[in-house]
Amino acid sequence: QHQNREIAMNALKSRLYELELRKRTEAIDAAHEAKGDAGWGNQIRSYVLHPYQMVKDLRTGHETSDSQGVLDGALDGFMAATLALDVAGKSRAEATAGA
Repeated sequence: QHQNREIAMNALKSRLYELELRKRTEAIDAAHEAKGDAGWGNQIRSYVLHPYQMVKDLRTGHETSDSQGVLDGALDGFMAATLALDVAGKSRAEATAGA
């Protein structure tokens, strides 16, 4: 009986491990599918450096003329605009359609 119980417990552990592994794999696959593709039509920002300077976030409509600051990492305005959209509950598609 002890041997049967041990065999049954090992089989149960194996099934539970495979079930958990399958759940994790499905979660990773779902997250990967949600990313979308990174094609040209899914551009995030537009940079114009000559003849004038402007950086525009195409998802939120936020723009700034401090292109050098943006290139140096000053993205606070863009992050704030994205967070404002998220707080308002608007999708990025709705924001660009309304702009």
